[in-house]
Amino acid sequence: MIRVIAGQAGGRYLKSPRGLATRPTASRVRESIFSRLAARIEFGGRSVLDLFAGSGALGIEALSRGAERATFVDSSRAAARVIAENLRTLDLSHRARVMCLDVFSAMARVRERRETFDLVFMDAPYGKELTERTLQRLIELKLLASDAWLAVELSSREATPALSPIGKFLESTIGDHRIALYCFGPSDEALAAAQR
Repeated sequence: MIRVIAGQAGGRYLKSPRGLATRPTASRVRESIFSRLAARIEFGGRSVLDLFAGSGALGIEALSRGAERATFVDSSRAAARVIAENLRTLDLSHRARVMCLDVFSAMARVRERRETFDLVFMDAPYGKELTERTLQRLIELKLLASDAWLAVELSSREATPALSPIGKFLESTIGDHRIALYCFGPSDEALAAAQR
């Protein structure tokens, strides 16, 4: 079972889609992502985009910690149903939207609404070379707010993409997972402050 780590829904359990197509983010990895982010940013008021969302655990964790709103994207109908159910159970539906589309179609639709996000989670299926393409598309469609942060999960066997103007801030390996934190177009002052 997946459990929300902290915030208003801390300790509550989440459902996860059945089967092997969805790979929920392990508790240890989520804790690592959020401890690193919490040392550098406030979650309050943030707009969140959770791509390849699965159970929605990452976006829900951000909402629990005070993010203003979250958009969850997954092409699996089963995953979209589970995310919607998790949001209802935790009384977070009013601050969230679930899109059952492939990430590229979803991002194009979001662009039409001129939305931007200042916190993005991405856990693309391993071995399909989707991470770098998705990062590039986020930039091309101007979906990232100034000084947005991105938390990207990869296989420890994958190379971590390096793209301008997304500055790779930090990466670490936990078991078979690699976590990369990026900051979009940060000012020198913002990056220096984050590295303290």
